[in-house]
Amino acid sequence: MDRVSSTMKQVSNPLPKVLSRRAGGGGLEAERESFERAQTVSINKAINAQEVAVKEKHARTCILGTHHEKGAQTFWSVVNRLPLSGNAVLCWKFCHVFHKLLRDGHSNVLKDSVRYKNELSDMSRMWGHLSEGYGQLCSIYLKLLRTKMEFHTKNPRFPGNLQMSDRQLDEAGENDVNNFFQLTVEMFDYLECELNLFQTVFSSLDMSRSVSVTAAGQCRLAPLIQVILDCSHLYDYTVKLLFKLHSCLPADTLQGHRDRFLEQFRKLKDLFYRSSNLQYFKRLIQIPQLPENPPNFLRASALSEHISPVVVIPAEASSPDSEPITDLVEMDAASQSLFDNKFDDIFGSSFSCDPFNFNSQNGMNKDDKDRLIEQLYGEITALKEELENFKAESARGAVQLRGRASELEAELAEQQHLKQQAQDESEFLRAELEELKKQREDTEKAQRSLTEIERRAQANEQRYSKLKEKYSELVQNHADLLRKNAEVTKQITVARQAQGDVEQEKKELEDSFQRMTEQAQRKSQEQAEVLETLKRELAASRQELQVLQGTLESSTQAGVEQNTRIASLEQERDRLSQAAEQHRDKMAALQAELQQLRDTLSHEQESTELALQQRLAEEQLSLLQSTTREAEHMVQDALARMEDPAHISCTGSADCLLSQTLAASECAERLRDAHSKYLLDGAAVGSLLPHLALFAHLVSNTLLQGSATSHVAPVEPADRLLELCKQCGSETVSYLSALQDPGKVASADCSLVTACLGQISAIGEELRPRGLDIKQEELGDLVDKEMAATAAAIEIASARIEEMLSKARAGDTGVQLEVNERILGSCTGLMQAIRVLVLASKDLQREIVESGRGAASPKEFYAKNSRWTEGLISASKAVGWGATVMVDAADLVVQGKGTFEELMVCSREIAASTAQLVAASKVKADKDSANLCKLQQASRGVNQATASVVASTKAGKSQVEEKDSMNFSSMTLTQIKCQEMDSQVRVLELENQLQKERQKLGELRKKHYELAGVAEGWEEDAAD
Repeated sequence: MDRVSSTMKQVSNPLPKVLSRRAGGGGLEAERESFERAQTVSINKAINAQEVAVKEKHARTCILGTHHEKGAQTFWSVVNRLPLSGNAVLCWKFCHVFHKLLRDGHSNVLKDSVRYKNELSDMSRMWGHLSEGYGQLCSIYLKLLRTKMEFHTKNPRFPGNLQMSDRQLDEAGENDVNNFFQLTVEMFDYLECELNLFQTVFSSLDMSRSVSVTAAGQCRLAPLIQVILDCSHLYDYTVKLLFKLHSCLPADTLQGHRDRFLEQFRKLKDLFYRSSNLQYFKRLIQIPQLPENPPNFLRASALSEHISPVVVIPAEASSPDSEPITDLVEMDAASQSLFDNKFDDIFGSSFSCDPFNFNSQNGMNKDDKDRLIEQLYGEITALKEELENFKAESARGAVQLRGRASELEAELAEQQHLKQQAQDESEFLRAELEELKKQREDTEKAQRSLTEIERRAQANEQRYSKLKEKYSELVQNHADLLRKNAEVTKQITVARQAQGDVEQEKKELEDSFQRMTEQAQRKSQEQAEVLETLKRELAASRQELQVLQGTLESSTQAGVEQNTRIASLEQERDRLSQAAEQHRDKMAALQAELQQLRDTLSHEQESTELALQQRLAEEQLSLLQSTTREAEHMVQDALARMEDPAHISCTGSADCLLSQTLAASECAERLRDAHSKYLLDGAAVGSLLPHLALFAHLVSNTLLQGSATSHVAPVEPADRLLELCKQCGSETVSYLSALQDPGKVASADCSLVTACLGQISAIGEELRPRGLDIKQEELGDLVDKEMAATAAAIEIASARIEEMLSKARAGDTGVQLEVNERILGSCTGLMQAIRVLVLASKDLQREIVESGRGAASPKEFYAKNSRWTEGLISASKAVGWGATVMVDAADLVVQGKGTFEELMVCSREIAASTAQLVAASKVKADKDSANLCKLQQASRGVNQATASVVASTKAGKSQVEEKDSMNFSSMTLTQIKCQEMDSQVRVLELENQLQKERQKLGELRKKHYELAGVAEGWEEDAAD
């Protein structure tokens, strides 16, 4: 009894705790079963095969369930029993509910869901084979969910709903530009998946009808609320990250990021605008509108103009589908009330309020007290048994834990061993990383050089394309003129053929006339022979008449017959004479007609030849004029391109200008000879036209090359060169215009053009780098002189630093003396390190010459390896010059006239020059050379000394700035506000000046790179 009373005194109200502990086992199990049953019902109601939107109250119950059980085990245990692969609507609503859990559920939902990522991928591929209905929608939504899980797994700082402050966003990138760069790429991929789902849902709907008020349309549109919430945050973070990247990286490096952002900006703006016009979204969500134009990342001040898009979800009105949200604390209170209700069922409500009835204890019955005491004894006995069981279980657990501890100790030893191996491997990888960084820098330099070469090649390609088009037009015109010439020649051939036909007819007429003449002569001869025969017969007849006169009387009858015969013969003779006369008249007419034909034919032949010659001359003149006109247009186009602002960025070398000028001058000489031949013989126009086209092409190239060379030349030679190029172009245009005028063709002269080309060539000779004029036999002496001059410059610089240190100790005191001693001491150490480096470089250089020259002399070796020798000379000059400049800067800093930044820049420049000297020295050295090891050690010493100079300079600067700190004790609020505004103005001015100086530094480095390339002969190497 005393024990019970003491226990009751030590523990206030012990009975409810005891009863709660006893009822705890069964009550928690019942609560767990009730919770699982309620979650199963809600999940099945939220994810069903009906084509309606998921009800908010069921989804909210699922979200609260994840917070209650601190995970998603119950959700996945229910979902795994659903036929998601057999019903597309069921799968679509699962994706919607799962998206809500990832956004608003407990943080362990992601951890519990990662194990199902492969199943989601397989299901996405399966639904992707369906091109209609919900198949493609499910496939794309599952890809989005997988991407979301991967993003949050890689970036655990981002919560599921993506709500972060600017400070948390900076912490997510760990202030590393590489992390920000990768994070931006991942956000682009994430936003791309969101936009794909957005577009696919809109493309699957018939927007010509009010689909947002139908159950099927709302089923497809409901998940887009989660997509809109994600997209607004992703867009905001992407803009801020891109501004941050543009402040750290060059704009060209981020060109791909800007292009991808612009594409996603246009898509997101269009989708937000289309969504805001749907009736379904107007009562559920307030969608923000993106700005008209995307942010300008090239202007840092544009970040202040950026307004983060905010999605507003209005407070829901009470509806049958909505239920009040029950807080998790209220759920715990509900579970406690469940236990209290069970206690009331056993002991009554009044007893639960005052279980021992202390207020009315004097009136309690004794039997009730005994029963209570016995009941308490029974409870204590049961608790003792439970305590023994608990102790036994604890002992077993302790044994198991000891065994587990031994195993963990063994694993720890193994992990320590693995850690040591990992550290060794990390050191090795770090060394490889440094080497890869160097290789990356070299690659970036080569890439920039390649980009510049590609840009030049593209410009040359464009210029070649234009010239090719001009040349094609000239070829076409030339072909047309050749066709016209062939037609004229064909006409001449036809005319000549006609003339040949006329001559042939003339010959035939002459032959026929000859034959007729011969025939007439034969007939005349025959008639003469007949006449002679008749005469002989007449004579014979007369003789016979004389013979017969004696017998006249007897032969009177015969005489009469004889007289009749003589008369007929005379008539025949007259007839033949008349026919011969007619033949003579006909032959005379034919001769007259033949003469007339000969006169007509000769006249027509002369007129045809004159017409053909005149037409040929006109065609040749037209061909010359068209060719000259095209050449003039080509030169005028070159003059116009010289004035084009886009041509200002083109640069060229003096050597290329000289080669173009020489080619143009030689072509001008050939053109003059062809012009002279054309003036002597107009038919020689064929030899003039090719020279004319080539002359215009070469002069145009010379003008453009001269303009490009003037962009990299000093001001005065550049102005003279540009003026001469314009004068040469105008003279060329005048000469070509004279060739087009038939009256001025003979007086056209290109001597003025040749003179202008000579003057341009003279300026090009002036602009050639003088370093290229060094003779190869002088390189050896020049290397020794430059190395000696560098050593002397370093000795002089060391002496000046010692002198300045002595003056500082004598004249300065306090903080100023401490700062000056530290800075000058570090500069002295740097000069000593550079001296050791120069000596090591000489030793290595001597070893390289001795091992590589063979039987040749050192000067011959230097001449043979002229490019390497020029690199040594350039590096030596840079080291000596850097030492002198650093001493001058240190002197000004000690005197209080210079700035600490100048000294830091000079020290870094010396480190870069010594690195150039080391690279030039070891490029031909043996990798196992002892002198090379000494040179590398000396190079590391220079780097350490440079770091010491920079560190001492920064420390001195901070000490001086601390000494000069402002005193605000005597300033009023207004004065402090004025000072604050002045400081803000000064900050903005300095930021603007810093931006301009960075641009100027970039241009100077680019120009230095180009001039160094010309001086070192890189362009020649590229041409070889």
